[in-house]
Amino acid sequence: MSCAELRILFSPGRVQLVQEEAMVPAAPSVLVTGATGLLGRAVLKEFQSSGWLVSGTGYRRARPRLLRCDLTDEDAVRALMQQLKPDVVVHCAAERRPDVMERHTEAAVNLNVHATSTLAKEAAVCGAFLLYISTDYVFDGRNPPYGEDDSPNPLNVYGRSKVEGERETLRHCPGAAVLRVPVLFGEVESVTESAVTSLWLDVQNVSEVSLDHRLQRFPTDTRDVAVVCRKLAQRQRQDPSIRGIFHFSAKEQMTKYEMAVAMATAFNLPSNHLIPLTEQLAAATPRPINSQLNCCRLEQLNLSVEPRAFTSAITDCLWPFTPDKRWRQTVFH
Repeated sequence: MSCAELRILFSPGRVQLVQEEAMVPAAPSVLVTGATGLLGRAVLKEFQSSGWLVSGTGYRRARPRLLRCDLTDEDAVRALMQQLKPDVVVHCAAERRPDVMERHTEAAVNLNVHATSTLAKEAAVCGAFLLYISTDYVFDGRNPPYGEDDSPNPLNVYGRSKVEGERETLRHCPGAAVLRVPVLFGEVESVTESAVTSLWLDVQNVSEVSLDHRLQRFPTDTRDVAVVCRKLAQRQRQDPSIRGIFHFSAKEQMTKYEMAVAMATAFNLPSNHLIPLTEQLAAATPRPINSQLNCCRLEQLNLSVEPRAFTSAITDCLWPFTPDKRWRQTVFH
């Protein structure tokens, strides 16, 4: 990109005003898949606010200013990548609900594995840095914390599909990176969009509700994950050694029961109707009991962020779903 620049040249008995073309570096470009989803929206917003040229894809929830693309359609993905030729691709699109994957395995694997493989091949062709979002569910949870080099051993179809997605990413696009994250919450369009914010329904329930108090989780704000994605992308533009597997996670360890109690406390609501459940349900999809991630690689490269505290972050997310939301918007906005 170029722009006109005026310079004054002085010589004996003469002054000249000269217009010169100055080269201005073009802003880097990023393509965010799954840009209509919980994490994708946060990633899109983070890159936009940092001056990147941003494109985002959606499918069923595609909306204005986003590109509608079926990522399981190889020809459509190829055409999209050849048209945009992005510098960076952040691949957020996925089926991330373990229970749904157990029931609809083929369709979910098509998105989590086969679409990822296609995207990795096309990223390699156009020279884009591919950042694949994965999960702590690639581990069995029996021996935490897990480092980036520890061997995956997933317990369910979702975890296995994400391991395969990781392998396809790194096989077809060797310069790519994988970012594993735990259960996420953020600015939701409905409280049921995240396994974390969906607990708000239980908090508001007047009847007794039993909540899991066995599986250890590390609920992480999508805004923090988005910043890590942007920092990885920026650093990789200067340092091609930024590739391979990375971990990012909040540090607060909580069960679903503890998350719900924290929500109730934050909003001065009763929690005595919330009952801790310490037994595993026989029919439940198997999940790791504690898949805590060791995030030292990001930290050593100074690419991590200090995670937001759960109570303040979940309060930000849930205010729009409280009865006094209009009062708060009037006062604070």
